[in-house]
Amino acid sequence: MRVEPMFRPLTLCIGLRYTRAKRRNHFISFISLSSMLGIFLGVTALITVLSVMNGFEKEVRERILSMASHATISGLGGELDDWRTLSTQAARHPDVVGIAPLVKGEAMLSFGRQVNAAMISGILPEQESQVSDVAGKMLIGRLDDLRPGEYGIVLGKDLARALGVLVGDKVTLIVSRANISPAGIIPRFKRFTVVGVFQVDMYEYDSTLALVHMSDAQTLYQLEDKVSGVRLKLNDIFKAPRVSRELVNSLPGNIYLSDWTRDHANFFRALKIEKTMMFVILSLIIAVAAFNIVSTMIMVVTDKQADIAILRTLGATPGKIMGIFMVQGSVIGVVGTLLGAVGGVLLAKNVAVLVAGLEGLLGTKFLAPDLYYITDLPSDLQWDDVFMISAVSLALTFLATLYPAWRASRTQPAEVLRYE
Repeated sequence: MRVEPMFRPLTLCIGLRYTRAKRRNHFISFISLSSMLGIFLGVTALITVLSVMNGFEKEVRERILSMASHATISGLGGELDDWRTLSTQAARHPDVVGIAPLVKGEAMLSFGRQVNAAMISGILPEQESQVSDVAGKMLIGRLDDLRPGEYGIVLGKDLARALGVLVGDKVTLIVSRANISPAGIIPRFKRFTVVGVFQVDMYEYDSTLALVHMSDAQTLYQLEDKVSGVRLKLNDIFKAPRVSRELVNSLPGNIYLSDWTRDHANFFRALKIEKTMMFVILSLIIAVAAFNIVSTMIMVVTDKQADIAILRTLGATPGKIMGIFMVQGSVIGVVGTLLGAVGGVLLAKNVAVLVAGLEGLLGTKFLAPDLYYITDLPSDLQWDDVFMISAVSLALTFLATLYPAWRASRTQPAEVLRYE
């Protein structure tokens, strides 16, 4: 004979028994099951979508920072004089792991009848690998082919395609700083030889960026020994704001420090807003399922009127009656949330494989390479999101049980038993 634990709480015991019991009203069982299924789908979808959005954000951030510096030291007038001393002092900071100077400017590139705007970056090839990954993104040629005085140029893939140039072709570079002569203002231009092509899979860089040697850029923009700035690479990209504040207080001269969180603030702020809105929208699925719990529990309370009246006559307080039905309704939410969390984690970890299989089955590519630079569906599961989503789901389902349970506690035994 099965013996129930002596000290098992009455509300928990009866609430779980009601949950396991076969209801006479199959419609109530159907509503309960649909509520549990709704919570399961809502939690699964929310975890998966947020993981995919985290994956996209991480992928884009890594691609941006493969070319952009974590932090940049620049002069207040756009020119930095004593950049070697500043570089030496900045390198002493424990969080700085790489330093490279930069000369940047705007220009027009011309080849035949093709003319395109470009952003010119004057770099030192031997130091560039300390702050960017462009050396590993070369399709043709090498960064070391940029030598001082030879006026070589490395173009982004899309920029080279737009101009229609190949390695060895000569392009004309026209800068905005003009020469003043007796004949008037003559734009400054110089012929450069294409020595390489790179591809970083970011349209912003592949379509506009051109790399030249720093000494050639200094000559072209008449900077003498000055540079536009000094780029820094940090051991942790999320320390960039703090390191920038520390360096600007410790380095001499009139300098300005910016970091990647400022340079790309609008982009990452938009991603954060989009993620927040997706969380709110998909949470409505859980809210709808929680509303179904309200209707389910109201029908259960109506169906259990006689049981409630008997319990009240046996001495059960309104608080215990309320607890019984809160336990019964919470079981639906707890089971649905746990199943949804497990399903969401499994789906988030395997979404790339599942999408690839679906693409193979349908014979199509959802993220076409000719339209999107991220062709695979990335996923970055963050356990903080899983815990937050589960907590929200449990809170909504718990709140959904309050009104039906309170209504059950208000049942008057005499009125119910009169008609039994």
